[in-house]
Amino acid sequence: MSVLMVNDWVDFNTMKETLNVTDGNLASHMKALEAEKYVEVKKQFLDKKPNTSYRATIEGRKAFEDHLAGLERLINTGK
Repeated sequence: MSVLMVNDWVDFNTMKETLNVTDGNLASHMKALEAEKYVEVKKQFLDKKPNTSYRATIEGRKAFEDHLAGLERLINTGK
């Protein structure tokens, strides 16, 4: 989600390379995020090749921000 928070759309290969994960690992995570309506998926053809891109939805952005806020609270209570 952090990659999607700072980019409009990110294609599958860029996500895979940025996160250094396998195709299967990324696909399963993105499918789970899509099921929660945290990401929007766009499938298209570029130069006759399939291309899948993702972007964070409003719900996904809120959930990620809430997650970060929770982590900050956890860190701050440990001081």
